[in-house]
Amino acid sequence: MASIFTKIINGEIPSYKITETEEFLAFLDINPNSKGHTLCIPKNEVDKVFDLDEDAYSRLMAFSRRVGIALGKAVPCKRVGLTVIGLEVPHVHVHLIPLNNMDDARFIKKVTLSHEEFTEIAASIKKEL
Repeated sequence: MASIFTKIINGEIPSYKITETEEFLAFLDINPNSKGHTLCIPKNEVDKVFDLDEDAYSRLMAFSRRVGIALGKAVPCKRVGLTVIGLEVPHVHVHLIPLNNMDDARFIKKVTLSHEEFTEIAASIKKEL
């Protein structure tokens, strides 16, 4: 069965896309830790990050770096954190999280954003790419 991320890739579920290549997709997390929380995923459905071959892993990290730099320019924060964590979706995903304090990285406190806010944030990050 396709993961929710594969459904996003295939356009079956809407998302706030930031950027994509033939191999990767970046989009806003709809349950964000902080404003601008972004996910970077491979379009090839792979469950675990270390199941990616070494070249795909390196390309995913390079893609995530590029998105993370743009995110840091678009969303005011002390730094952009990067983590690969989560058991809910069996599809590799890199979290890029704007951090202003350590609670932003803990996946405990979430922020609620409107459709307009998500759209505005996505456009701001895209502009920095």
